[in-house]
Amino acid sequence: MISSSDLKRGVLLDMDGAPWEVLDATYQTPSARGASTITKIKIRNLKTGQVLSKSYRGGEMLATADCEKRPCQFLYRQDDEYVFMDQQSYDQFTLTSDALGSAAGFLTEGLEVRSMLYNDQVMTVELPLVVELTVTETAPVVKSSTVQAQPKPATVETGIQIMVPPYLEAGERIRVDTRDGRFIERAKG
Repeated sequence: MISSSDLKRGVLLDMDGAPWEVLDATYQTPSARGASTITKIKIRNLKTGQVLSKSYRGGEMLATADCEKRPCQFLYRQDDEYVFMDQQSYDQFTLTSDALGSAAGFLTEGLEVRSMLYNDQVMTVELPLVVELTVTETAPVVKSSTVQAQPKPATVETGIQIMVPPYLEAGERIRVDTRDGRFIERAKG
């Protein structure tokens, strides 16, 4: 059990017999005296991919999902399915892009992730906080007259778009935060 005031991104809840992942949590404190804090969350069903918004009063208790996490490796993508291998049992399993959600945009062959099992069934995977990706397409470097450098969109090898500094060119390796898709730095080496 977890208090609604302790909810944060990544927490797994058990609602209606299914695991739900908290995508976002915000807190509002009403100005009226005696009113309790309201927690607003955005959650995603790990079985169906459905996204909902819910509100709870401060101090409400919610059931947490009992999920097992195992190391696994992303092998390859085939159409809308992503194939992984459990590194303990060497069994292969597939997940759809709906089950993966935004994580699908950060998967490169050989990437080591953790699978989340609920009732011995793989629901989704947990990415490392930072991944390295190759920029495949971006606007050319332009020397501008502005003092402040403006970020530009870049497409990476997995097909997603990320805002990068103007000095980056196609073919460069970059490090990206998987929580929000934010550019961190050029990859070293």
